[in-house]
Amino acid sequence: MEVRALFTPNKATARNPKWQDVYVDQELLRTLLDDVSSGRIAPDDAVEQLKRLPYRQVDDTLVDHHRHIRQGSPEAVYGPGKSPEQCVSIVGELLANGRGAVLVTRTDEKQRAALEAAHGETDTANGSMLWRAPSPIEHGNVLVISAGTADVPVVDECLLALRAHGITASRITDVGVAGLHRLLDRVDDVMDADIIVVVAGMEGALASVIGGLSGKPVIAVPTSVGYGSGLDGVTALLAMHATCANGITVVGIDNGYGAACAVARIVRG
Repeated sequence: MEVRALFTPNKATARNPKWQDVYVDQELLRTLLDDVSSGRIAPDDAVEQLKRLPYRQVDDTLVDHHRHIRQGSPEAVYGPGKSPEQCVSIVGELLANGRGAVLVTRTDEKQRAALEAAHGETDTANGSMLWRAPSPIEHGNVLVISAGTADVPVVDECLLALRAHGITASRITDVGVAGLHRLLDRVDDVMDADIIVVVAGMEGALASVIGGLSGKPVIAVPTSVGYGSGLDGVTALLAMHATCANGITVVGIDNGYGAACAVARIVRG
């Protein structure tokens, strides 16, 4: 019985058959499934092919081309610690051989300049850069809300990461508990939301307030905004974990990207 190869090897693979440098796309997956359905490939043979998760080595980086098929979410590149040249190479590989959106987070000025020179200007927010933003998908009413204006950079990172998943969201800013009347003026918007991301520094109390009002999924993002005992976001992080508004999901400090990924998992679920 002829067994078709699911993966497309390149020159490096031909020299070293350990499948260290291969990629797959949805058409090849459909072909594999058709072959299993028709009996041209045994199910066990198909499983063996799928075990060889495809990625491509680019210098010191193993670029994961299979993530959008495995998880339904695009690959993301974390900027800190990488040279501008590494960022350019990784994004170039994703644009040339990957599928879907390409997102880079937390870039510095030199990285952004190099990326724009190599791959063109694109959407940016708080150091994040997004190429090939997808068309919006069907989803509920997503709201990103912040306690203070100083939290807006994290809000912006979250909103751009949501766009990388095809999710558009509303935003409300500067409605923290120091002036609770500002939030009460927008309480209808809060109650209409299907998923809420709460971004707050200081003592992080806004997450408890929103979690106590709404029964919908609430994802809390502590920020490093705050004075001495705020401990660069640790106080807000612990307060959000200790909230009496049960069921709140908490991500890491300043992690707007992680909050967006949590929203995407809920939407896809």
